Amino acid sequence: MSAVIKFFSRTHGKNKLSFIDWIAYLYLFLGFLIIFLPVLWLLLNSIKSQFLLQKLDTNLLPLDYDRVVRATVFGPDGKEIFIIKDLPDWVIYWNELRDEDKKEVNDPNLFLTKFEGKEYYALRTHLGLVSDHAKKLIEEKNFPEWLIKYPSMFPDAKKEYNPEEYLVNLNEEEVRLLSEFLGLKPYKPNGFTSQILISAKNKENNEIEEYSVSRLNTNKDTVNARLISNPQGGIVKIPTEDIIVNKKLRPSWINYSDPLTNNVRGMSFDAIKCLNNSVFVTIIATIITVLINSMAAFALSKYKFNGQIIFFIIILATLMVPASVLIVGIFKMVSVTGLNGTLWGVIIPGAATPTGVFMLRQYMLTIPDELLEAARMDAASEWSIYWRIVFPLALPAIAVLAILSIIWRWNDLILPMIAVSTTKTAYTIQLCLLDFQGEYVAQEHYRLAMTVVSLIPTTLVFVFLQRYITTGIANTGIK
Repeated sequence: MSAVIKFFSRTHGKNKLSFIDWIAYLYLFLGFLIIFLPVLWLLLNSIKSQFLLQKLDTNLLPLDYDRVVRATVFGPDGKEIFIIKDLPDWVIYWNELRDEDKKEVNDPNLFLTKFEGKEYYALRTHLGLVSDHAKKLIEEKNFPEWLIKYPSMFPDAKKEYNPEEYLVNLNEEEVRLLSEFLGLKPYKPNGFTSQILISAKNKENNEIEEYSVSRLNTNKDTVNARLISNPQGGIVKIPTEDIIVNKKLRPSWINYSDPLTNNVRGMSFDAIKCLNNSVFVTIIATIITVLINSMAAFALSKYKFNGQIIFFIIILATLMVPASVLIVGIFKMVSVTGLNGTLWGVIIPGAATPTGVFMLRQYMLTIPDELLEAARMDAASEWSIYWRIVFPLALPAIAVLAILSIIWRWNDLILPMIAVSTTKTAYTIQLCLLDFQGEYVAQEHYRLAMTVVSLIPTTLVFVFLQRYITTGIANTGIK
């Protein structure tokens, strides 16, 4: 710690900060902001709830708002929009709860008995009770069993049945229930959307009134809101500066706990398995990369043979080939060798890197040839010379290559997509992160949290081993 303080307290002038000191500290501060702010944004957004991320919340901290619910109920008279206030959190977050959590909260059927009319219909749909109540009604009325299967039938199959004939002798409530379940017009699935509760002064009567907004963007001059006392009145625009809103700090730690315990709702996501696959690929691939590259560098630096320069130029030329150009070739190679669907299909194609060969060759050129000649006079084999003399002397450069290989392989996405995209049990962590973005599902709160988890290993490697990177690269260039 004292060394850090001493470093930051250094000055160019003897007794006071000079102009060069101010420029240096400003440059250091700007560099810190450019590097650290995106990381800070990622960390803080990873503990925001799915609701805040969907609403594109611009607050730096995970500040949640007081919420209300905008409900939409469909019926013979069309649709009716209204606001429901003072609902328990477990009701508002019902679709975000895991099955285990739903069993621990109050009985939804018991809670539903507190409401009637349009609020009852909206909550019944939101809590997923329409299906249970409809099936119970079908059994009580001794209706045919095909009515239960009707909602999941294909359109062509539905044409063979006429469910409306069973609605004739039912009362109004039973007709609504069965129509919502079967999807019969004019009834539709009722809407239930969580929104932000705000307050603002009504310019017409100069009184503070409550409004609901779907998204709160303080960067805009006005906010689209709906008056709670008259939700049917449509959207009104409220100046952002007149808004009063209550905020509370509410980190969403389930963003981390759910994926790490394989409790992601609606999908099977085993973060531990993905992390284990990445660890295996990174370690094995780094060992193979170090061995192959160091052997190639040893041959190119310490042996004289025809075509040596040509081989070296060809290796360096591969640095200029974009990775996207190689995708088809790598895919064919993995398929022909039978490595597709296995982690070895991720490890083998990237085992040799031209960057590593070049770096190690330049370093090994500085090792005196006299040491090798002396070993040969003592009857040492070429393998012994490489393993016992050249390899230990090249450890600074090898350490740099190992660290860079760990970072490359851990963050690699292209090779896993080519080799194991069809085998979910072999997914690496980077490939697993794609599972949170689908055509109908976008779980960015989980993706941000798991991105933070995936950054931890490479960050620790860089923090604790950065001195090997700087010294190794410096020695490679100087020698």
